[in-house]
Amino acid sequence: MAANLNLIKLSVGTEHVEGLADWQASTRAQGPDGLPRHVTRMWPKRAEELLDGGSIYWVIKGVILARQRILRLDEVDRGDGIARCGIVLDPMLVRVEATPKRAFQGWRYLPGSDAPSDLSAARSHEDSLPPALQSALAEIGVR
Repeated sequence: MAANLNLIKLSVGTEHVEGLADWQASTRAQGPDGLPRHVTRMWPKRAEELLDGGSIYWVIKGVILARQRILRLDEVDRGDGIARCGIVLDPMLVRVEATPKRAFQGWRYLPGSDAPSDLSAARSHEDSLPPALQSALAEIGVR
């Protein structure tokens, strides 16, 4: 069951869920504690709600395909005097029902009632279909 409030974010340059996992396993995407994080200029105003079980839902090639639980929000200093928000994530990517989503900039809030459902355990280990096929199937309601 989805939390009451989540984030949704485009995973720019990612071709599939495995590519997102590979990127997050790189040291460039990890914080000092080894956990993956997404760094953003904006600090979520509804942080308390997000930290109450919220996830970040990843849009890959126009389709929401996966989510990760948000563990905490850290202040990130890159030495330029600009305070940024590091969204620290559970390393486990959970596949969700493919849901089409048009491009947008930054991140957006995603109410739990609008979040796609997790794939069943039996389907979570299936190989990824090509993004164009996933998008086409999602558009006609095949999940």
